[in-house]
Amino acid sequence: MTITVLIADDQAMVRAGFAAILDAQEDIRVVGQVADGAEAIEQARRLRPDVVLMDVRMPVMNGIDATRELVHPSRGEPYTPLVLVLTTFDVDDYVHDALTAGASGFLLKDALPDDLVQAVRIVAAGDALLAPRVTKRLLERFAAQRPPTNRHALALAGLTEREHEILVLIGRGFSNGEIAGRLFIAEQTVKTHVSRIFTKLGLRDRVHAVILAFDAGLVEPAS
Repeated sequence: MTITVLIADDQAMVRAGFAAILDAQEDIRVVGQVADGAEAIEQARRLRPDVVLMDVRMPVMNGIDATRELVHPSRGEPYTPLVLVLTTFDVDDYVHDALTAGASGFLLKDALPDDLVQAVRIVAAGDALLAPRVTKRLLERFAAQRPPTNRHALALAGLTEREHEILVLIGRGFSNGEIAGRLFIAEQTVKTHVSRIFTKLGLRDRVHAVILAFDAGLVEPAS
């Protein structure tokens, strides 16, 4: 299947460069390019791309607000794309705000072309992606600044004991393979549990599962 992409960036040369890299792939097609967040929302709803590449700093509406409106539309829009945020700035606030707005990935613009291509494929497949150098400190900062809440209590009550156990391990940063090793079960079994956890909790990807685990107090910063 071809992955369709909309590029939102206020710099024309950046948009052209991203488009050239992505259109050179057999499985990716750029369907549109826009220069601000408001236009990104309008064109995303018209073109319905699989993935929106979203810059953070743009005129009219910034990429964080545009992401929030696309992923959690105020008017009940049924279409919600996957958003991969791209920025020049390695700033924790941007990453934190992008993820809480509903972005499924975060990548710095100085990444290699192959990294951009793989990022689009990873996000399109339903997995989350963070630039490695910001992941650990982001989650630690998130946990330290957000006191636990009970707003997830009802949803968490619907998990089985095993699913709850696996969610905690996801929150601690373990991969499916590592979880399988710790629990002495098959990795495919872990994948099945993870899929059910995401469905029951309405999660889009692994990063948001980690955020929920911290938010609900299942994992503490010291973990």
